[in-house]
Amino acid sequence: MNDVTPPNTVWTPDGETPVETSGLPSEDRLIEAIATVYDPEIPVNIYELGLIYAVEINDDGGVKVEMTLTAPACPSAQELPEMVQNAVLMVPGVTSCHVETVWEPPWDPSRMTEEARLQLNMF
Repeated sequence: MNDVTPPNTVWTPDGETPVETSGLPSEDRLIEAIATVYDPEIPVNIYELGLIYAVEINDDGGVKVEMTLTAPACPSAQELPEMVQNAVLMVPGVTSCHVETVWEPPWDPSRMTEEARLQLNMF
């Protein structure tokens, strides 16, 4: 059995994780960070809820996130984009982050993951 960590990986308590060799953040790392953000009224993270429409990584480490809300009158309309921005800025390699709230296409429950539907009893 080989106990050597493969090149370009780092060991963490959760297992081996790829190291970003380009210095830019990976989409997976950004999604992990975004998934730490929860809507204060719903016990599911906003990624699982299907509120994230796009994550773009620029060559300079700048990140653009397009997200929506469950409804235009969402009471968390101001704080959720700021929470996403703060989470993304914590990812190594991110130099800036712009979060844009979009309304097209409109959000609906079909955008949720199966896990989110189970958590919310929405079968």
